[in-house]
Amino acid sequence: MGLTDSEYKLILNLLQRDPTYTELGMFAVMWSEHCGYKYSRPVLAYFKRYKEALEGDGFENAGIIDIGDGLGITMKVESHNHPSAVEPYQGAATGVGGIIRDILTMGARPIASLNSLRFGPIRDGEGEPTVIERNRYLFEHVVAGIAGYGNCVGVPTVGGEVGFHARYSGNPLVNAMCVGILKLDEITTAGAAGTGNPVIYLGSATGKDGIHGATFASVELDETSESKRPNVQIGDPFAEKQLIEATLEALQTGAIVAIQDMGAAGLTCSTIEMSSKGSVGMSIDLDLVPMRESDMTGYELMLSESQERMLAVAEKGRESKVIDVFHKWGLKAEVIGYVTDDGIVTVTRHGQIEAKVDPKLLTDHCPVYESPMEEPAYFRNAATFDVSMVPQTDLRQALITLLGAPEIASKRWVYQQYDQHVQTQTTVACGEGDAAVLAPRGTKKGIAVKIDGNSRQTYLHPYFGGQLAVAEAGRNVACTGAMPQAVTDGLNFGSPQSPHVYWQFSNAVKGIADAAEALGTPVISGNVSFYNESELGEVPPTPIIGVVGILEDAKKRLPMAPSEPCTLLLLSAADLRITHEGLGASAFLSYVAGHEDGHPVAPNLDAERRLWETLVEIAASDLALSAHDASDGGIAVALAEIAIRSGLVVSVELSGEAFVYSERPDAIMFGELPGRIIVCVRVSLVQQVSELAKSKQLLVQNLGKASEGDGLSIKVAGFIHEWSTIELTNAFEGSIPNALAS
Repeated sequence: MGLTDSEYKLILNLLQRDPTYTELGMFAVMWSEHCGYKYSRPVLAYFKRYKEALEGDGFENAGIIDIGDGLGITMKVESHNHPSAVEPYQGAATGVGGIIRDILTMGARPIASLNSLRFGPIRDGEGEPTVIERNRYLFEHVVAGIAGYGNCVGVPTVGGEVGFHARYSGNPLVNAMCVGILKLDEITTAGAAGTGNPVIYLGSATGKDGIHGATFASVELDETSESKRPNVQIGDPFAEKQLIEATLEALQTGAIVAIQDMGAAGLTCSTIEMSSKGSVGMSIDLDLVPMRESDMTGYELMLSESQERMLAVAEKGRESKVIDVFHKWGLKAEVIGYVTDDGIVTVTRHGQIEAKVDPKLLTDHCPVYESPMEEPAYFRNAATFDVSMVPQTDLRQALITLLGAPEIASKRWVYQQYDQHVQTQTTVACGEGDAAVLAPRGTKKGIAVKIDGNSRQTYLHPYFGGQLAVAEAGRNVACTGAMPQAVTDGLNFGSPQSPHVYWQFSNAVKGIADAAEALGTPVISGNVSFYNESELGEVPPTPIIGVVGILEDAKKRLPMAPSEPCTLLLLSAADLRITHEGLGASAFLSYVAGHEDGHPVAPNLDAERRLWETLVEIAASDLALSAHDASDGGIAVALAEIAIRSGLVVSVELSGEAFVYSERPDAIMFGELPGRIIVCVRVSLVQQVSELAKSKQLLVQNLGKASEGDGLSIKVAGFIHEWSTIELTNAFEGSIPNALAS
């Protein structure tokens, strides 16, 4: 069950008796790291909103952003890493289903799905053949699971990112994000209330799949993990679609007092958390629970994580309103108990008491641990990285190599499997902009959404890596013309009991928290996933950042590349402390030079915020044709992406104030400095855009132009390097399909 001896003794002390078998299972899942956050709570207190929730009324499923017009946006990210490692299709599919229900229980209609994925290498020669084959299998089936579920459920998959590294080979990461929209006067709660109010089970029947899924997610993967396939839930996207519509319609009746998804820990989580939050009790008769197999025990019914299920508390006498709606949609709806005033959750099966516990013992008394922290030697060594030891290389081939690196290469193979346009609100889809943009009905405003992360930077400097993840995801949103509003995070790390991992975690979270505070984008929801390790070791520290931004007018959104000839301006943050000439922790250093070393350049958060404001003003005033962030692979990769996407010839010279940080041509072309945007502007507007950017204390550099023609031309250090569009496109678009066809 994943409990330690000391935790079992604590349970005995809290109950003042031996627990029943079902009670012990309930404590085990609620006190798992996945549900109880026992190692992460002390560190998550860095987040202002989290700390307020801990000290106040507790958590809802996700935070809410007021976007005006009486509307709010809610968002959250969740991991489904371990299930996806042993059963990639269903693991990924049910990850999508679970995060959609988290948004749904806020009373919001889910309008967009995103995902962040990490796998081991998929190209021949980058590992043992059996390992490469397994990585390809996981990659293909995770993407198929996301597509298979997402395309059926009617929520567009509008964005995402995929990374590859040898240390994900034993433990892929699958993070799903969902965004929903709701009326601010119709927010629902998970806190049960009202003595005598009926407790209603809603949705699919309960089966024996997913039992102890929460504890499975709270231990390392090992050679026995394959035997834990029963811990992986089975998803039904058509039932989820019915559940979405039925839930939203039932909420409109006004008869629902509280509602929660039966996610991790199933009926245990929903009954215990709803009772605890509302400071009430519940009497639950498991004989009334719809079940797929009649011989299920009370333990199995309480711990099953079967999908597409919700639990609601309705107003007494009005439960038929709710039940009728669900029956109309072809879904089960059964009263399985009542709210009580004794503060105790009592669970029976066949007339026998299975559990009788104070819910606050499971929610408020979970032990909290702080591991010792140890700064690893590799971090100190990275500080002394000497760029001069990196040999000069063929710059022309280096760009082709970077464009073909699966982490940077086009993810068209992935997103072409997703329905991006269902609900007909997507106006900037995958591959068209630095973030996706939706134009929700009922308002002229646009919603820009992005999920992003960089484990290489976080590994080499966790604090800067956390800051950079927030800054880049926000910058991507700002490139569409939207002002970033809030952050959700997915924190994926190894075992918190390893001192260097806990140090990575603490520093990365502190970086995220400090950046979110400085940039005015509070962390409003999130997820922690520990124990991401296998016999190959732990995964690189991988914080994933989701950002939502608001466009005052969705029609003003900016794509990543221009559709007509223009001037290319580089807007960049000034006063950066540039370490290792921008090559530390860079994609160039990793994929071309073969080193993972050095520290990334820290962001200037004040300048980053001014850059965002400038982009928002540029878009709102129709001053630019496009905007594109320069990040992985530096300026050269960003320029190549513009050339590929626009179909124009891009001709630039990399010289002037923006490039004085190095005399090395490779550092100028491929160095990764945060806070740099390439804005494509009509010639007549160049001066106006330049003056606006300078008024915000930003650096402005005229790079060159995009004109009718083909290819990319970069002049650096007196030499001109040229590529044809087809050469760039073949490397960029062909990398992942070619790897999978090997």
